[in-house]
Amino acid sequence: MAKKKTEVPQYGTVMRKGIPYYRTRILDADGKQVSLYAATCEELYEKQLEARREVEEIIFRRQHPTVAEYCEKWLLMQSAKVSAATLKGYTTDMKNYIIKPLGEMYMEEVTADDIRLALVPLSNKSEGLYSTVNMLLKCIFYSAERSQILEYNPCVGISGKGGKPAKKKDALTDQQVEVLLDTVRGLPPYLFIMLGLYSGLRREEILGLQWDCVFLDESTPYISVRRAWRTEHNRPVVSTVLKTKAAKRDIPIPKCLVDCLREAKATSKSDYVIADSEGQPLAASQFQRVWQYVVVRSTKPRNYYKYVNGQSIKYTVEPTLGMTQKNNPNIQYTLDFDVTPHLLRHTYITNLLYAGVDPKTVQYT
Repeated sequence: MAKKKTEVPQYGTVMRKGIPYYRTRILDADGKQVSLYAATCEELYEKQLEARREVEEIIFRRQHPTVAEYCEKWLLMQSAKVSAATLKGYTTDMKNYIIKPLGEMYMEEVTADDIRLALVPLSNKSEGLYSTVNMLLKCIFYSAERSQILEYNPCVGISGKGGKPAKKKDALTDQQVEVLLDTVRGLPPYLFIMLGLYSGLRREEILGLQWDCVFLDESTPYISVRRAWRTEHNRPVVSTVLKTKAAKRDIPIPKCLVDCLREAKATSKSDYVIADSEGQPLAASQFQRVWQYVVVRSTKPRNYYKYVNGQSIKYTVEPTLGMTQKNNPNIQYTLDFDVTPHLLRHTYITNLLYAGVDPKTVQYT
């Protein structure tokens, strides 16, 4: 049986720059009318068919997105609401723990079992990471349900508990604080550590602090928190956008910190309390190098790798308290306890509670 020949429509013509073209109009995926042009009816007919296929594909994708496509859309919607650092964290977690196991599936295909299986690898991760990924999954599928992309939300009934509980970190004792300050006195992290211990500022608040927010000559000296530091591609960005509304606050400071800040201000050539050699806020890598002055003086075991006969050999060094570093006798191992930037704030808050400060007041420090 002979194949029926497709009948090509007869289209109207228009002149464009003095040249006649055949023209037709179609509706795009947004319902807007667009024009198509061609030199022949046959060419225009092919263009029309191809354009319709593309419109149908776009409409289908909108109605039936894959998990990867909807994650990308959800992140774009969140970009106007959250900070760049938060968005970066969401993007990384989605890529590793949601898109990787579920990305190629259509949203409506995902079942509760698929969600549970995606969460299985996170059972060996931290409780915080498990909670974050669980939250992101629920946000994505609840959003799709509200947009009527899903008839059934597979996250209903999924528990938010899982992962390994974080090891509780105790605040530094008075003796540990004394050892820490003796260790770093005269070294680059000293001022940062003093601010953390005696004002309770977060790392991003310390690194974004400028001298116009440090009031040393008042009857009750204080620090005014008005800026926060973050980095984008290792470059520092300081803005007035704080972590929460309550983060904007004034903090009275003790004499030891007042004296420390007064001494630092006398020699400072920057608007920033903590700055690099050019007076600019520290980049992420610069802060890591500053904090290494603490890390290298710790007795915490550390792993090294060296090549022997073309093979990478791992070996562990376990420093002993009081010893000096083999390659640098000026570095002595004096810290037999862990110290992190956040632990400084934790110590400050703990000391406030021990001093009898009302917990509600402490909540807003």
